[in-house]
Amino acid sequence: MSSERDPVALPLLEDDRAALRADCGSCFGLCCVALTFSASSDFPVNKDAGKPCTNLQEDFRCGIHRDLRDKGYRGCTVYDCFGAGQRVSQGTFEGRDWRRDPATARRMFAVFPVMRQLHELLWYLTEALSFPQTRPIAADLERALAETERLALGGPDAVAGTDVAAHRQQVNLLLLRTSELVRAEHLGQESGKGKSKGGKRGKGGAKKDRRGADLIGARLRGADLKGADLRGSYLIGADLRDADLRAADLIGADFRDADLRGADLTGALFLTQSQVNAARGDDRTKLPDSLNRPGHWSQA
Repeated sequence: MSSERDPVALPLLEDDRAALRADCGSCFGLCCVALTFSASSDFPVNKDAGKPCTNLQEDFRCGIHRDLRDKGYRGCTVYDCFGAGQRVSQGTFEGRDWRRDPATARRMFAVFPVMRQLHELLWYLTEALSFPQTRPIAADLERALAETERLALGGPDAVAGTDVAAHRQQVNLLLLRTSELVRAEHLGQESGKGKSKGGKRGKGGAKKDRRGADLIGARLRGADLKGADLRGSYLIGADLRDADLRAADLIGADFRDADLRGADLTGALFLTQSQVNAARGDDRTKLPDSLNRPGHWSQA
């Protein structure tokens, strides 16, 4: 890793991703206004983008925060802005809120979803730099981190006009390489075991290459998925009780209602708080140190 870091351009490496954690007290309720949601199992009503949620109070706090799940707002308990809310509120718009300064509203609501994507990339890149296995590409990761932070530091028009898709595509190449480097040692442990047509398998016949796989409702209890590639896989309602997901690549995996009770996700790659919040777990579930155990999880 390069030793010539600019502490202003790259503050996120030194504060353990603190700036990438949501601080709702420093935000103007942007996720409750800027985003749209539809009546579903996650929300009881429809809401258009730019329209404040009826539960948003004058102080930008949620009036039913403690009862969100009971009142049908499960989607709110899953969502994570990666700290984009406070960045837009206190940084990009310098503390001018959309209620007192209505002229900022439309621009602020356009900036927020873009900033959220940039902060998500900052989270992934910062995590990638934390792995000793990524030393061969550390310089490239640092450059990508610096460029992403530069984009996030832009003015409202610059941020809103960012081609996030193109930037994400470039970053993703580095994240893929990170995944390969970190998982290599775990996949190497399987080299003496038989392979199937579908790729390497772990104990119990669990395939290790399940990128983008449809695993909705899959029965994977106790499966050896250590070092597996589960990028973008659909694990909705999957039974992953007591499964070994150590060092598995979980970027973009859909864990809605997945049963993670007793599962080991220690060192899982690119797992986010939003994914964890969407799943079910208990006090036996092992999580990476960077993530919190959701309050709605059960006791063992």
